[in-house]
Amino acid sequence: MDETGSGRIVVGVSGSLGSVAALHRAMAEARHTDADVLAVLAWEPVGGESAYRRAPLPPLLAEGRRLAEERLSTALDTALGHSWIGGRLLTQVLRGPAGEMLVRTADREDDLLVVGAGQHGLLRRVLRPSTSRYCLVHATCPVLAVPPPPLRRDLDAVHRRNAWRLPPHPRRLRDDAPWLPRDSG
Repeated sequence: MDETGSGRIVVGVSGSLGSVAALHRAMAEARHTDADVLAVLAWEPVGGESAYRRAPLPPLLAEGRRLAEERLSTALDTALGHSWIGGRLLTQVLRGPAGEMLVRTADREDDLLVVGAGQHGLLRRVLRPSTSRYCLVHATCPVLAVPPPPLRRDLDAVHRRNAWRLPPHPRRLRDDAPWLPRDSG
């Protein structure tokens, strides 16, 4: 993409912290290059495409699309406030796997595809392949993988402690609560 803004920036938005970071980065790149931003949310029917083909229910499909549109609007409002309305930000809701839909949308040489690069464990990668990895491998345009914000790491640590029912870190508890006795050692 050149400095004249002839390209566009395609960004994957799901509402996650990683996608919010990617959206913010895409908006910053757009201000720098004067490009349009296309925010894309990909969705799949409940149970996936194969389940829908076995038992198609058009009303359920219409409801899924409506919920996806609502989720995209909520994610944009949460990330950007209402200032995104009427700007050079376009939105699109597509049915299909996120990686495939993003790569298919960012199909021009002068596009820039921006995705959040989450950090997932081995089990999660096996159960749900990474959208950012798919885009990095299959995209025909440049891909910008935005690392997760530091808040994501902190939230993951809290989640692990809660999942394993561990007490809060004792040192942090003492630092946050000066009335607790300090270790003498």
